[in-house]
Amino acid sequence: MSAPTPQGTSTRPGRKQVTLAASRRASRHYTVERPRRSPLLTALTGIVLLYSLVPLIWLFVNSTKTQAGLFGSFGLWFSDDFALWSNVADTLSYDDGIFVRWLLNTVFYVVLGAGGATFLAVLGGYALAIFDFPGKRGVFAIVIGAVAVPGTALAVPTFLMFSEAGLTNTPWAVIIPSLISPFGLYLMWVYSSSAIPTELLEAARVDGSGEFSTFFRISLPLLGPGIVTVLLFTMVATWNNYFLPLIMLRDSSWYPLTLGLNAWNSQASTVGGEAIFNLVITGSLLTIVPLIAAFLLLQRYWRSGLTAGSVK
Repeated sequence: MSAPTPQGTSTRPGRKQVTLAASRRASRHYTVERPRRSPLLTALTGIVLLYSLVPLIWLFVNSTKTQAGLFGSFGLWFSDDFALWSNVADTLSYDDGIFVRWLLNTVFYVVLGAGGATFLAVLGGYALAIFDFPGKRGVFAIVIGAVAVPGTALAVPTFLMFSEAGLTNTPWAVIIPSLISPFGLYLMWVYSSSAIPTELLEAARVDGSGEFSTFFRISLPLLGPGIVTVLLFTMVATWNNYFLPLIMLRDSSWYPLTLGLNAWNSQASTVGGEAIFNLVITGSLLTIVPLIAAFLLLQRYWRSGLTAGSVK
């Protein structure tokens, strides 16, 4: 016969022993090694950052100077007279406020041109990514070829075509070519292929959802980062578009900001023209403010993992 077990003890491990072992495992500290910093990479990053910021600093600093202060002081430092607000007021009121008209023209071109290009790129890229049809590889080759063709190579044929249609010197000569964005189409094609799971679309179709309902209610929210990226690319391209309006427009009342500021800058080289370099610089500063604001407001849409957990 075995000896009786003392009262209050057990042959099996007690809960206190199990809890103690679990707490020991949980209390272990794992040291994570920090990535080693490369001095060369840090120096190169600093050079790129400096290269990007110096033009902006120069633009802001010289926007605070008068016409005389531009030529009588160091370019990367302020002069004795701070004239930023007076320069802004003069820029907005010069030549009966033509700068405001150019700003509204640019916004008009961006809303219709960049907005339409983004909409068409989203529709086309989604369709090319989701649906299979004969000639799809040929369409892919055409899109890639269109991306490789520079816009300046198409400027003269586009001008001749719009001249025959009687659309030159009208805003449509700037808006309609801006609707075509081969790079935006390709980007949405690639992004739609990876961002939208096939199982999610099949589940929606099984539940009786139509293609348009599936696109607007399920697929479109998942394409948010790609849409914002294409929108920013097309918006910047349309906002900074110079060559197309240069060959299409003759009436200064339809000029965008890029063409209008260049006309102001050219006044100094014309007979009897007035040099207004301080207004040109201040106008350039005002031109980039909406782009910076757009980047800051839309950057929150760049986030990953939108489809995480959408398919079980």
